[in-house]
Amino acid sequence: MGMNKVVLQELLERHDRLKPLEFVIRRAGESMIDCYRKGGKVLVCGNGGSSADADHIVGELMKSFEKKRPLERKVGENLHERFGDQGKWLADNLQQGLPALSLSAHTSLVTAISNDLGGDLVFAQQVTGYGDAGDVLLALSTSGNARNVINALMVAKTKGMITIGMTGETGGKMKEFCDILINVPEKRTACVQELHLPIYHTLCRMVEFAFFGNNRFK
Repeated sequence: MGMNKVVLQELLERHDRLKPLEFVIRRAGESMIDCYRKGGKVLVCGNGGSSADADHIVGELMKSFEKKRPLERKVGENLHERFGDQGKWLADNLQQGLPALSLSAHTSLVTAISNDLGGDLVFAQQVTGYGDAGDVLLALSTSGNARNVINALMVAKTKGMITIGMTGETGGKMKEFCDILINVPEKRTACVQELHLPIYHTLCRMVEFAFFGNNRFK
């Protein structure tokens, strides 16, 4: 059994209510891995607690989560060659990140969009600027009906991005705009978010192992 299957099985053993979602969780992880292999990035958005989850996800992707992440070898060699001992120190201490952006983290930009364009466009405007074909938009909404999240998904679909939605039991209105829908079996906001966390931890573990399972990044 591959390590990513092991990671997924560990999730399902701890949270057996998520077993019906095994296929879509695996697809989500594989889509993120494929995106990174092709040189893409992951954009993450959500409101309130889901905004905090978006920041959390980016934190796990942009630095080490559970595996050591040596810096890309050529970058490390160039740092050492150009800057001597300080360059070697940087190469030895920096970690290889996987490009990810939380669309609620840039306060000045978020407030400018909200003020000038309206809150319903706060994520869609950023997807317009950041998103490229083949990138992933990971969108979180406990109800599945957040207008600003749905607008972002629409733009992402138009740009040829892969859209992954994390939401509650019904899927809400966002389900029709998601290539992959992870709709956990809960309806109350807090309960939905309690199930989202172990899922996105699993996705981050799957991605990290795919690239750093042998602690190398070429």
